[in-house]
Amino acid sequence: MAEAEAATVGRGARNAIVAAIMLGMLLASLDQTIVATALPTIVSDLGGGNHLSWVVTSYLLAETIMTALIGKFGDLYGRKRMFLASVVLFMIGSFFAGWADSMTWLIASRAVQGLGAGGLLVTATAVIADVVPLSERGKYQGALASVFGVSTVVGPLLGGLFVDHASWRWAFYINLPLGVLVLIVAVVSMPTVKAALRPKVDYLGILLIGLAASGLTLVTSWGGTEYPWDSPTIVWMAAGSVVALVLFVVVEMRAAEPMLPMRLFRSPVFTVSSILSFIVGFAMLGGVTYLPTYLQYVQGASATGSGLRMLPLVCGLLVAAMITGQVISKTGRYRAFPIVGSLLISGGLVLLSLLDAGSTFWTISGYMLVLGLGVGLVMPVPTVVVQSTSDYSDLGVATSGVSFLRTLGSSFGVAIFGTIYANQLPKHLTPVTPPGVDPRVVLNVNGVHALPSAVKAPVIQAYVDTLQTMFLAAAPVGLLAFVVALFLKEVPLRDTSRVVAAGNTGVGESFAPPASSDSHAELEKLIAMVVSKQRNDPRPEMLAASGVPLNYAQAWMLVRIFKHSIDDGDATLQEIAESTKVPAGIFQPVARQLVGVGYVSEAEGHYRFTPAGTEAFAQLIGAARAWLLSRLADWHEDGDTKFAAAVEEMAEKLIASSRDLSTGRHAARV
Repeated sequence: MAEAEAATVGRGARNAIVAAIMLGMLLASLDQTIVATALPTIVSDLGGGNHLSWVVTSYLLAETIMTALIGKFGDLYGRKRMFLASVVLFMIGSFFAGWADSMTWLIASRAVQGLGAGGLLVTATAVIADVVPLSERGKYQGALASVFGVSTVVGPLLGGLFVDHASWRWAFYINLPLGVLVLIVAVVSMPTVKAALRPKVDYLGILLIGLAASGLTLVTSWGGTEYPWDSPTIVWMAAGSVVALVLFVVVEMRAAEPMLPMRLFRSPVFTVSSILSFIVGFAMLGGVTYLPTYLQYVQGASATGSGLRMLPLVCGLLVAAMITGQVISKTGRYRAFPIVGSLLISGGLVLLSLLDAGSTFWTISGYMLVLGLGVGLVMPVPTVVVQSTSDYSDLGVATSGVSFLRTLGSSFGVAIFGTIYANQLPKHLTPVTPPGVDPRVVLNVNGVHALPSAVKAPVIQAYVDTLQTMFLAAAPVGLLAFVVALFLKEVPLRDTSRVVAAGNTGVGESFAPPASSDSHAELEKLIAMVVSKQRNDPRPEMLAASGVPLNYAQAWMLVRIFKHSIDDGDATLQEIAESTKVPAGIFQPVARQLVGVGYVSEAEGHYRFTPAGTEAFAQLIGAARAWLLSRLADWHEDGDTKFAAAVEEMAEKLIASSRDLSTGRHAARV
């Protein structure tokens, strides 16, 4: 094995690493939504309301670009190094975002934050694979997924609390002490692991899609606000973005390891799933970003209050996604969910366009709930379907491609919502601003509510008219999703995908990029989930099926000796001790037992396989492989040597990982 074993750290170190990773992921995911309730106050302090959407969009675009790069960088330079670099980038961006004295400075700082966040989100699951044995990894993956559900609920509320009880700047400064804690734990405890092979990075493809996405987002943001739609700036930027997109397609068709292979779009299921994923991101982040503006400017809610009043949307989203996952798992049917969900998305946006200054709490909550339910019904489907229809060779890039397009949809959604808002607000606000009133007052949420009632009412109505236009203009996106969903084919789902749906990881993965575009890593994640769903530890079953007359401890030791004898032909207990962090003497009784039954020979502390031991090892791994293949029977990957090699490696990992997770003390005690 060219990569380090998962169980190379002690239990305490492993738990510390997992806690640090989860904290890092929480910070990165929180910063997608924590600014939502703070944005009205930020605009009041810094001005630049027409650039409001870019506070979110710059973060999302930078995160999207980094997710395409960081996995390959981790394979090249080590995941620990990339994780630490991501934390540092995130902290630098957080510091300067909190220190910003202009909207431009804040937007640039948020882009740096986004680069760090993208690195954190992608390297986290890969690091988990480095420190947690495969047999126990599923429950950790579920815990990581839950982080994103928590951040979706807590983000807007936490942003409001900082605004009301400290300053909006603390929404960024809070990342600094927590980031230092993550750094210390990672430096001290995290192992250094590099991939066995050096991947080829699709730099040109990533550059082109980054230019195309940024250019098109700028076109949608600046068109009709900063520049007329027919101005040379907008026309040339749009043309340049389209050219970059076309070149991206050409490059991806020829790249050795493309970030988004064009052959994937030959599958109607992948194409439809990608479009649905894009639209889900569009609707969710667009709504979450601008609803606090309505609640604070029109309803007069505090920043904290606006966060609390958005709970119907986020809770509806999470509950619908979890129920959808459970139903898909039990029935294997999914097509109805995006059809119904897309109609609810469109209906929810139409309902939000009816909100005004007199709307009651229950009316607002009901309308938000409709939108949240719609997004939640659609959200888990694309990932589950793509995982079920992709061949092993495309599993990684297909899964990452769907998530990549969802994040792009989020950035476009916020940008387009923001363009409509920035274009409409001056039209409605300028005529009702009384002479002698500083125009900056009517752009300040506190200033608006400090105006006399006779002056305040038309100003609030101007915000109502602007927001109503914005939500109504976005509603056709839901109808587009409905039309697209009608073309989604109902195909049999693999058992592994149904297990993922049952585990509700679809909820978490709908907010987070996958760990890697590498198919091996994605298959390992699926197998970890399958193993974690077993009622009992499957390894005794594998051992019994092998017919090898060994107990678990002896089988564990046999596989360890094999792994450490690959290079030199023999292994020492000291080598095993160093890899498991257990004193070598603990393993001596079990090693002697293997010598006694004739499976290994020993000379001056060096253990070597005998022919009988080689045969026993083959039987043992064969039984583990057969168990895995029985759970992967619907993959139909006959003849795929890479798939076979991946299953073989995972069979070895299952047998070699101890129930004690970190050391093998359990194996030695048996």
